[in-house]
Amino acid sequence: MTLSPARVPATGVRRLTTTLYGYAFLDDFVLLYPVYALLFADTGMSLWQISSLFALWSITGVLLEVPSGAWADAVSRRRLLWIGPLLTAAGFALWVAVPSYGAFAAGFVLWGAGGALGSGALEALVYDELDRLGAAGRYAAVMGRARAARLLGTVSSIGLAAPVFAGGGYAAVGAASFAACLLTAAVATRFPEHRVPPETGDDSWATTLRTGLAEVRGDRTVRGALLLVPAVAAVWGALDEYTPLLVRDIGVAEATVPYLIMLIWAGVTLGSLLTGPAERLGTTGLAALLAASALALAVGAAARSLAGIALVSLAFAGFQLAEVLADVRLQHRIDESRRATLTSVASLGTELATVAAFGVYALLGTDAAHSTVFAVLAVPYLLTAAALARSRAATARP
Repeated sequence: MTLSPARVPATGVRRLTTTLYGYAFLDDFVLLYPVYALLFADTGMSLWQISSLFALWSITGVLLEVPSGAWADAVSRRRLLWIGPLLTAAGFALWVAVPSYGAFAAGFVLWGAGGALGSGALEALVYDELDRLGAAGRYAAVMGRARAARLLGTVSSIGLAAPVFAGGGYAAVGAASFAACLLTAAVATRFPEHRVPPETGDDSWATTLRTGLAEVRGDRTVRGALLLVPAVAAVWGALDEYTPLLVRDIGVAEATVPYLIMLIWAGVTLGSLLTGPAERLGTTGLAALLAASALALAVGAAARSLAGIALVSLAFAGFQLAEVLADVRLQHRIDESRRATLTSVASLGTELATVAAFGVYALLGTDAAHSTVFAVLAVPYLLTAAALARSRAATARP
């Protein structure tokens, strides 16, 4: 039987999205997430040593983010997507097999390297495969659902960590995390990839990086789309780490805090699922979304009440939605041959801006309540919304 032309793309899209959602879920299905800090402490690590491990993890990601993206444009992106989880699996195995500062440090370097290999490569592969199938317009909806699958993986791993840890301790949660990484790598081998990497010699990744950065310098629309990603993603990504402190300050019982955190993450998941229809918002709509989310964040945090936490959840939903839409704008503007490179440059900007947001929070939080700091850090989003509105007005001006 001969398949109709309409069915072939549909089959291809289905294979791609099924693989992507499975990969996204398993990549964040790490039972070590809620307990690895306890593992470090129980091994005898001091607070300074634990903090230095987290810093090493971040530094590894920052150093490898852009080179790995350029590499993904020079070689098979699918290959990097299955190599990355294997590096992470090796790091988790080290943690459980030989728990020590050296093993923890090596594990974080491996985990950071594994994450860097997938950053940029995944978005580029998905966009190019959808584009080949004539379905690039579905990228926003597909990546929104992938974000939701990641969130589901994280929540599921947190829920399972307690009983698994109770039954087998660190060895059990470590083994489960190791197995999840192997499954992630296996699923990654099923990604379709029809792009042929360029053959430009041993320095192809460096050449790709240079040409990608030249495109950013020479094209104002690409530069604006790239800068928008960290402008949208960084601050709320940093604030997320402080939401338990914000929730506790409204006076609820300690046992209630996790449930309210789940409410906030329910909003984030909702934002991920709305990206398909929201792609029609355009620049003006995106500016309005950011402004409304910023106001919801400021009012919700300042309210210091259950209703306020619901507003914070709504704000995070808007920021998550805007973050995916910013990525979509970037993907539409960059060339296929440099897609992973420039996506990684945007991710690097997000990481650096997030670190800066942590520093600002620490400075403000020394003398101010968490609710006040949350409200103040809504201001950058109002400024970004104003910049978007101004750029849209300038474009519309004859």
